[in-house]
Amino acid sequence: MSDSSIVQDEIDRFGAMAGDWWDPSGASAMLHKLNPVRLAYVRDQVDRHWQGDEQGLKPLAGRTALDVGCGAGLLAEPLARLGATVTAIDAAPGLIAAAQLHARGQGLDVDYRVSTVEALDGQYDLVTSMEVIEHVADPRAFVAALERRLAPGGLLILSTPNATGWSKLLTITLAEGVGAIPRGTHDFDKFIAPERMQALLADAGLQCIDVEGIAFSPTRGLHLSDDLRLNYLVAAVRA
Repeated sequence: MSDSSIVQDEIDRFGAMAGDWWDPSGASAMLHKLNPVRLAYVRDQVDRHWQGDEQGLKPLAGRTALDVGCGAGLLAEPLARLGATVTAIDAAPGLIAAAQLHARGQGLDVDYRVSTVEALDGQYDLVTSMEVIEHVADPRAFVAALERRLAPGGLLILSTPNATGWSKLLTITLAEGVGAIPRGTHDFDKFIAPERMQALLADAGLQCIDVEGIAFSPTRGLHLSDDLRLNYLVAAVRA
């Protein structure tokens, strides 16, 4: 069993945030702001990929989903509400415990597991991993492990900060500097540019079918954009 994605310091750091993960004003406040933007992208890509009804309430009904690095379930719960049978994994036991508790309170059935993607079996129609790849030890091996979990005809969606000066300024210098993101969360040397991301996907036998930015403005806040400088999402399928 390979644990190539494991960086223990990262697990400990995020695990320490479990207690207030669901507090929109707590240590995970930025993730709460990011989540609706990411979810809008996921919904759009799901509708496109499976040519579903854009007005339908359960576009993932009858499909399986895997959320890798799920934290305490910010994305996994909406995926379940969209109709998916959801498995969600994280290497931090405290986060999984918080996720299980919150899901029960919401009446949601999500299969939460303390696991790495390398240790997991099975394949899933939709695989998501949001703001995770910049925290792993070996991005190439991590993407390859994600590909192994993707079912034939499936869809993979990732998000990550871009490796730009603008991203470093907003994410580390400003957001971490003022405490909007816990200090030490990010290492700029591990940020991944879209070109490198597409190469990692190609090396794993995946084809990138879409790239979209997450930008910030004082009037709109975080929003989907053609501007990739801050953060971006990618959708991929088997090549």
